Amino acid sequence: MSIEINNETSYVLDHERVLRLAEHALDKLRIHPAAELAIQFVDEEPMTELHVQWMDEQGPTDVLSFPMDELRPGAEGEVTAPGLLGDIVVCPSYAEKQAADAGHPLINEMLLLVTHGILHLLGYDHAEPDEEREMFGLQKEILDSFYATETVS
Repeated sequence: MSIEINNETSYVLDHERVLRLAEHALDKLRIHPAAELAIQFVDEEPMTELHVQWMDEQGPTDVLSFPMDELRPGAEGEVTAPGLLGDIVVCPSYAEKQAADAGHPLINEMLLLVTHGILHLLGYDHAEPDEEREMFGLQKEILDSFYATETVS
């Protein structure tokens, strides 16, 4: 996998852990090993600009996804064609508030948001109740299996 991670914030991020999570999620979703993904961490001001420009919504948000080649998860036993997954943009300062509300560390919130962003890149959505159940169930499954691999290592 070609995964580029850029941190444009003052937050100290565990790039290796974010990378491991992204690789784990893409592997679970049967994405071709030559697929490309970019993950960017930005402050609230640039996130607000992106949120207004692309979603026509005011203020910052936690994560935005910008799909490129409209790849979908691979079928059982098969991987997708290689391609550009797209970009995920995460706002750590916004995520920090959510982490505090959820009662878990910031890194856990960041990993959740990266997973959420990857699922959006692959066509998942949560606008309807059945879509939300599917997407959030898969998000939980990916995160649970990732955390299980970390305790084994």
